[in-house]
Amino acid sequence: MKTEEGLKREIGTVGLTANIINLVVGSGIFVLPAMVSEGLGSAGILAYLFCGFLITLIMLCFAEAGSKITVTGGAYTYIERAFGKYFGFLTTNLLIFGTSLMATAAVANALVDTLAYLMPIFHDTYFRVGFLILIFTGLTVVNVVGVKQGITLVKFTTIAKLSPLILLVLWGVTRIVPSNLSWQSSPAVNDVAKVSLLLFFAFQGAESSLSVGGEVRNPRKTVPKAILFGFLVILLLYISIQLVSQGILGNSFSSYTDAPLAEVAKRVMGPFGVTLMILGAAISMFGYLSGDTLNMPRVLFRTAKDRIIPIKSLAKVHPKFATPYVAVIAYTVLGCFFAITGEFKQLAILSSSSVLLVYMGVALSVLKLRLHEKPNQKTFRIPGGFIVPILAVVTILWFLSSLTWQEIVGILIALVILSLIYFLLRLFKLNTGNSSNI
Repeated sequence: MKTEEGLKREIGTVGLTANIINLVVGSGIFVLPAMVSEGLGSAGILAYLFCGFLITLIMLCFAEAGSKITVTGGAYTYIERAFGKYFGFLTTNLLIFGTSLMATAAVANALVDTLAYLMPIFHDTYFRVGFLILIFTGLTVVNVVGVKQGITLVKFTTIAKLSPLILLVLWGVTRIVPSNLSWQSSPAVNDVAKVSLLLFFAFQGAESSLSVGGEVRNPRKTVPKAILFGFLVILLLYISIQLVSQGILGNSFSSYTDAPLAEVAKRVMGPFGVTLMILGAAISMFGYLSGDTLNMPRVLFRTAKDRIIPIKSLAKVHPKFATPYVAVIAYTVLGCFFAITGEFKQLAILSSSSVLLVYMGVALSVLKLRLHEKPNQKTFRIPGGFIVPILAVVTILWFLSSLTWQEIVGILIALVILSLIYFLLRLFKLNTGNSSNI
């Protein structure tokens, strides 16, 4: 069955849950546990619980907004419906260019570097470029042929990336030394906050996974269920990995910041374990790329359809496959170009901060949408009135307060530039509609 946008509702609870897990569980979990141990030692579990609490607040806001607004676009759509096209314009650009596209290019490079650890041929420039073109071309074809094929790939990569991690936990739990998990003293609150800020980035990604809202079956029930199930699995997995790794490596855990899980696997399974973890990291990175290619073109599609981005062709739907094929092709071409032309370390701070700004926008949109909600409207509603979205906003402001002045200035400059572009588009009517639609 096609929606009013011409898309098909093919994604169920299992598919959307896999999509969330796939995009959140990325390459970070293969390196962050050692950094958590370095900051908190055996008390590292506190950082996971704290981050789990924070992301739950934010994702509950996503669940409520997603049950009220069931068209394609995710966070962009929620914010645009609540606050108008200007904030929708800022959101889509922060998501696409400030967060996702640069992260996609960086992960693609990390994938090649990881494979080069086992196969030195990936160090060759021409082979590297050819491999990147092949990867992005394959992802383009899969996601143009149909969302069903795209979500099937996401399910496969989710299982493939989780399998070595689950194996590590199940095998490693028998090798835990209990004394390695005992607390020598309670950590300072400031230390927990600093480590949690670092670890929080391992919980990001769900905002992209909800961009397929217009292709989800029964979204008012499916979206909240998928979010809650997905993050329950993620939190349990992360905590298990931290406990097993800390229990096996003990005080030496923080010494293996490059590949801590590979060292754990080596202690548990021998050389085979090292290879397994490296391949697991590569699959995880590929999973991120496949999930991002499924989700972010939908944001481009929605913004073009709403005339936020003045390129009509991005709103085209394939006549046979019913997918936003032009948006998919445009996104993968840009991702491949940036992956080939360089690393984007200088944009890492902008990428992370833009995600927090989008999260805050979604939490605020829940407050606004509640005020304009029709009586007896059957949607998911967060228990506790306005407490959760307000707590989410306060939490995000606390995160942003830890940025340096230079970082804050960089974010403000980016927002000013985007605002100038928006008002110039409005002034010169570069979009296909009249200026009131911008």
